[in-house]
Amino acid sequence: MYLRAKIDHHIMQSIVHYILHFFFPLMVAKHFFKENWTRAYLLFLMTMMVDLDHLLAQPIFQSNRCSICFHPLHSLYAIALFTALLLFKKDIRVIGLGLLMHMATDFIDCIITFKSQATYVIDDRVLSLLKSVF
Repeated sequence: MYLRAKIDHHIMQSIVHYILHFFFPLMVAKHFFKENWTRAYLLFLMTMMVDLDHLLAQPIFQSNRCSICFHPLHSLYAIALFTALLLFKKDIRVIGLGLLMHMATDFIDCIITFKSQATYVIDDRVLSLLKSVF
């Protein structure tokens, strides 16, 4: 029973993760970029390349690892840079928004991991934030 609940939880976490990575940006593109929603959505999808920094980690994938503050392009410095992109116009702003939505999705994933797994790999700064919230 415990194993089934763990598997079901992991499947649900994956579903939420991919909905936030693919469906939510589509809704944002259609709502806020009505004239050019396809261009905005494609730019949002291109921001997924930020996950290439996962290739630098050992192991490349670890189900209980929080990406925020672990990978270079998921660092607080990178997130600050992505926020600064919102100050630019047109496509640069869309890319910044896509990167921030990506980081928000990964942070939500960190929250789910923190709340559901007995062991996790989370940066101390993110962990202290999560502990203060929960």
